[in-house]
Parts: sequence; C-alpha cells; structure tokens
Amino acid sequence: MLYLDHAATAPMRPEAWEAMEEFRSAFGNPAGVHTVSRAAKHGLEAAREQAAELLGAARPTEIVFTAGGTEADNLAVTGAALADGDPGSVVVTAVEHKAVLESAAFLERLGGRVTRLPVDADGLIDPAAAAGAVEGATAVVSVMLANNETGALQPVTEVAEAVHAANPNTRVHTDAVQAFISEEVDVGSLGVDLLSLAAHKFGGPKGVGLLYVREGVRLEPVVHGGSQELGRRAGTQNPMGAAGMVAAMAATVADRTDFRRRVQAARDGFEARLAEVIPRLRVNGPLDRRLVQHSHLGFPGHRSETLLIRFDQAGLAAAAGSACQSGAVEVSHVLAAMGMGETEAAEAVRFSFGWTTAPGDAELAAKLVTGVIEDLQ
Repeated sequence: MLYLDHAATAPMRPEAWEAMEEFRSAFGNPAGVHTVSRAAKHGLEAAREQAAELLGAARPTEIVFTAGGTEADNLAVTGAALADGDPGSVVVTAVEHKAVLESAAFLERLGGRVTRLPVDADGLIDPAAAAGAVEGATAVVSVMLANNETGALQPVTEVAEAVHAANPNTRVHTDAVQAFISEEVDVGSLGVDLLSLAAHKFGGPKGVGLLYVREGVRLEPVVHGGSQELGRRAGTQNPMGAAGMVAAMAATVADRTDFRRRVQAARDGFEARLAEVIPRLRVNGPLDRRLVQHSHLGFPGHRSETLLIRFDQAGLAAAAGSACQSGAVEVSHVLAAMGMGETEAAEAVRFSFGWTTAPGDAELAAKLVTGVIEDLQ
C-alpha cells in the first residue's frame, strides 16, 4: 500500500518509539512522591522543557500537554473565552478545523457572540478583516496556520499583529497541527498567544497533543477534576506519550529542510504527471501558498467516494475532506467556504505526502491514479 494520507495520521518515527520505550520502568503517576512517580515526573518535565525550546517559548510552564489537537483547540478557544466567566465574543475563520468551529458554536449556545470570517476562493482570509471583527469583548481570534484539507497557509503573523493592534487584550490562537511538519513554527515569530499541536501528524503517538499558552494568558479548564498542568487541564498526565511527541518534534525540526525539498519535488512531480493525462484536473487552494505535502485535487466527472475505493483497490491510500469527516456525506465546509459548488466539492481528493515519502513514490502514485481514471473513463 502506497500511503498518501499523512494529513490524517503519520507512521510513528523510530525516535518516538525509542523515547517511549524508556518509560517501561518509569510507569508511575507523576503526581506521586515515591521514586517510581518521580521518574515519571522527571520524564514529563524534561519533555515539557524540550517542547518549549522547540517552539521558541519563553519558559516550560507555557506548555500544556493534552490528549491531542482537538482537546488543545477546545482549551484554547473555550478556555480563553470563559476565562472571565462571560463567554463574550470570539472570531474564527470559516475554514477552521471542526474542533475550533464546534467550540465556537458551544460558546454561542452559552450566549457568546461568534464572528465567522469569510475566505476567498483560495481559502485565505484578510488580516484587516480579522482585526475589523475585533471588539472590546473579543476574547480570542482563532486562525489556523495551515488548512487540514487544502494545505492553504494563512497569514497568521499579520493577523496577530493586526488583532493585537486593534485590542491588546484579545488573544490570538493558531491551530498549527498540519503545519508543524514542514513549516517553521516559532511562537515568537508568529506573535500568537495560543498554539495547538497533535503528535500523530508528524510521527508521534496518537492521543497526545499540546497547547502553548503565553505567560499571563488565563484559561478556564475544559477538563475538570484535578490540578494538573498548573490547573489548566485535569487528569493524570501521559509522560510516555509526551516523551514520544517531543522526540518526534525534534526529529521533525531536524529533518524539516530536507523534508521540504524532497516532498515538494514529489508533490509537484505528481501533479505535473496527472495534469498531462487528466483533462481539466483542478488544484484546489492557492498554488503558491500551501503546504508542500498537500495535493488537494478535483477530478471532473468522478465522485471522490468512487475514486477512493478504486485507489484503495489499486494499492493507494488517499482521503476526501478531513479525517474527522471521513464517511460523512456532507460537503466539506472548507470547500463550501471557498465558494465551491456541491458537484465540484464531491469530486475532490486529498493526497498528502509525509516523512516516509521515498524516491519513486510520486511516479508510482501518478501511475496508480491515472490507471484508475483511465479505467473509469
């Protein structure tokens, strides 16, 4: 099976397996005081320190480990909005991950106000529009760094500058889950107050994530029942998972330059080959402002459900929409926000390359895809 669904999840990196293996004996609850617990606590805090360094955070206490990117997004949006008790207002883009959009909808049900920013045909927002939506009661503005479906890269730095100029008390959150593997993610350069990551997108274990929380930013916990993570997230921590995540982060950062070179070459070659033999093939999203690992394509006259089944039978794994929507009949909210009609949206397939992409994968993928299309025609 040729795996081109890394945006859904990536294979574990050997560095992550190795880091987690060390916790066979350090299995204790990090909240305890005995030797076994202290070993687990030491491993957890070592991971926190390394995560802070890799993200350019000022101090380790700005890192909150979570059970994944979805929880991190929920904590960022809901936690920031409810920090003062009143949900106030939040601003999100129309193409955010459902974890952000559903958190905003939850706040709306509590009486908060939600502004959903429109995007252009490439799925990009205008920083000035984000700043213009900010009011005195706006608690948080959430703009993802890169879209999980199309890979479109948002101008997050410009958004943060504009929003903070409009209201210094408004927090800026970015979901960097898809971007981390190929883009430099430095919280200082981005200028954000909150940033979410999920380990399994770049070769770490599933069920582990983190939220960067700039010092001074207050959050209302969304998981209650304990005082872990400085009172920001209750529940027994996962030192083994945190260690695996941070090991994958370090390997990703070390490999990023080469990753961009080899994966972009593979993705561009894949698209060029398909364009030669498939009439009216569409690339959805901005050609010059997207992740190097994403190829979101429209196949006129062919529904994605049929294509995915045929691709799978041919030995190629791909996806339609986001992994969180797999199996859903509804049209992607991202494509709808970009102004795409239902028919076109139903013809879209996402191919996503990753850290295991090898020489020859692009050529093989193009051969498999064109073979399926030719058979269907």
